[in-house]
Amino acid sequence: MTSFNLNTYKGFLETPPLWLNKQFGIQQFKMPAIDALTIRRQPIPENLRLGHKMELVFQQCLASQDQYRYLHSNVKIKKDKITLGEIDFLLENTHTRQVVHVELTYKFYIIDTDITEPIYQLIGPNKRDRFYSKIEKIKHRQLPLVFSNEGIATLQKLGIESSAITQEVCYKAQLFIPYGKSTVTMPPFNQECVIGYWIRFETFSTANFKKHNYYIPTKAEWILHPYKSVRWITHGEVLLEITSRINEENAPMVWVHKTDGTMDKFFVVWW
Repeated sequence: MTSFNLNTYKGFLETPPLWLNKQFGIQQFKMPAIDALTIRRQPIPENLRLGHKMELVFQQCLASQDQYRYLHSNVKIKKDKITLGEIDFLLENTHTRQVVHVELTYKFYIIDTDITEPIYQLIGPNKRDRFYSKIEKIKHRQLPLVFSNEGIATLQKLGIESSAITQEVCYKAQLFIPYGKSTVTMPPFNQECVIGYWIRFETFSTANFKKHNYYIPTKAEWILHPYKSVRWITHGEVLLEITSRINEENAPMVWVHKTDGTMDKFFVVWW
């Protein structure tokens, strides 16, 4: 078990929503104002995937505000002992008494501008994760589950009527634009989600990058802004580490500490 440091909670809270208000027929959940210093941090199992860790971070953040009352999380919907899916969070608005079903997603996407339509441009750095596929799953599988016969019955056992529920998503994301581009046009997505860039391995291997120092963060550190007190290594050293990952078709996130003192984060992709 481990407790995430304060910067992790700050990183989560400061990550913008991927869109504002309602897009794709889905309402974005608006996080209440939360001071990270007030969060009562609880131990989180180290062996959880990052997405599951973010669920626990979100739950602990909710405990430090009074706009929503936490009711349930990870509610399993079953049919004949087979799990059809889960409801991420059930909250109650303390002012309106409205029960809200919130699906939480935290993603890292590169923007592939070779693709014309923005909704298809957002892909995982290893090309195994695509925004379009995720949003289709949320719309057509996760959200409708509440109104299935099994979902209605499960919620009734919790004293909640499905017909009285509103549904929203808390969809946070860090976006990475192609190296060399200062910005990209990306409606309907939130421009504030752009946090870094991505670069192909062949380009990063050139002499232009030799003068800086680098660090490969762990997956748990991806959420953070780069900071100085890590073990920085040379371009030659980081190339050795990146090469082994690229050979396994694994695109690492890299932090760079430039000679002018500034720091950036980016992905080196293998494709």
